[in-house]
Amino acid sequence: MNDVVLRLSGLEKGYHLGRPTEVRVLRGADLAIATGEVVALVAPSGAGKSTLLHIAGLLDTPDAGRVEIAGKDLTAAPDRARTAARRGMVGFVYQFHHLLPEFTALENIVLPQLAHGVPAPEASAHAHHLLGSVGLEHRLDHRPAALSGGEQQRVAFCRALANRPRLLLADEPTGNLDPATSDTVFDTLMGLVRDTGLSALIATHNPALAARMDRIVKLDQGVLRPA
Repeated sequence: MNDVVLRLSGLEKGYHLGRPTEVRVLRGADLAIATGEVVALVAPSGAGKSTLLHIAGLLDTPDAGRVEIAGKDLTAAPDRARTAARRGMVGFVYQFHHLLPEFTALENIVLPQLAHGVPAPEASAHAHHLLGSVGLEHRLDHRPAALSGGEQQRVAFCRALANRPRLLLADEPTGNLDPATSDTVFDTLMGLVRDTGLSALIATHNPALAARMDRIVKLDQGVLRPA
């Protein structure tokens, strides 16, 4: 594949976790995600899916193996290069929104753009556009505490897309919501991903949500397999 956005090759990772014997969570994990492809990641709790996502998003490093994003091998890149790639090419969404509580919905989306060097007027216009695309144009000036759980997560989606990344990584993005809200918010996320042509790796315990993605991979004993 020439249009691979994320390629993970032979990832190995282990932790001691206070024990003398190392616990291996990744044992040669391989994955390639093409441009515009949305992949569901399923795994039992504690199997290492968050570790895999952190390594894929350059928040952690593997003991062995390679991480390539948009054709660039960033496994052993200097911290500055990894930070720049993470800020400009990868968007993150977590189970909890992690919005900055003292800032409005709009400001939460403007700030990462300013950190990436985007001029303030352009950053504000893009934030307005993103919030409008998820039906929150009337909530721009509300702080997170004044938003519902579903609204908070929609703002978090917009923040993840603020710097126009190539790759979205999501760890149980609707896991903290009730079933009805979860379905609505997931529809919003998939709409954003499809409209922007993003590639995405989305971890979920929900088989119905996983079935709506392009394919499913399972992390099984440290290896990724088709589900």
